[in-house]
Amino acid sequence: MGKGLPEIVGWIQSKVREAGADGVVFGLSGGIDSAVVAGLAVRACGPGAQGLILPCESDPKDIEDALLVAKTFRLRTREYDLTPVYRQFLTVFADLPPNKLAQANLKARLRSNALYYVANEANLLVLGTSNLSEITVGYFTKWGDSAVDLRPLADLTKTQVRRLARELGVPERIIAKAPSAGLWPGQTDEAELGLTYEQIDAYIAGEPLPTEVAERIAMLEAKSRHKRIFPPSPGRES
Repeated sequence: MGKGLPEIVGWIQSKVREAGADGVVFGLSGGIDSAVVAGLAVRACGPGAQGLILPCESDPKDIEDALLVAKTFRLRTREYDLTPVYRQFLTVFADLPPNKLAQANLKARLRSNALYYVANEANLLVLGTSNLSEITVGYFTKWGDSAVDLRPLADLTKTQVRRLARELGVPERIIAKAPSAGLWPGQTDEAELGLTYEQIDAYIAGEPLPTEVAERIAMLEAKSRHKRIFPPSPGRES
């Protein structure tokens, strides 16, 4: 399951060449997935790799971690604070009641817009940072962090991403931190999912799990199917 480091790097290089692009750009959040993508991007594209730090009411520690990753891999970065844009958007829709999930998804979609704005300006491809574990249970924002050109981690479980992180030399504090999308204070992936990544990875591998755990993962996988396919049309349902 999943390719190794040389194969993924070579795949990124070939896709960039095929598109006639000058490099790649991706969101650098300070988490393990974006850190691994940073290491892959620099190996594949050198100075043609760019990481965008896109805080949006974000924890300053995440920005510090993103800068640590950039320093580790000598990655070119730009920082754009999307907080004013986010707050202005909510002001425009002030007649609607506050919705925590909708607001969280808005942050992800604003980041996607920022990535494509820079990608269009500099002739770059957008790299996604979602891994197979997240994709399986639909733990990503439709047309947000899923709106990308290439998904280098999409065949790797979270367990495999952690292994690749150590192979690349991602700082240990990044590997050890609790996975979080940073969408609100104290938010973590596993608390929101009600599952651990170890359980999701075991499900993907076909390993035995308690019935209630396996049923919950299967329910999330089925419920999020629409997020993994193009929207249906009358003549093509999937």
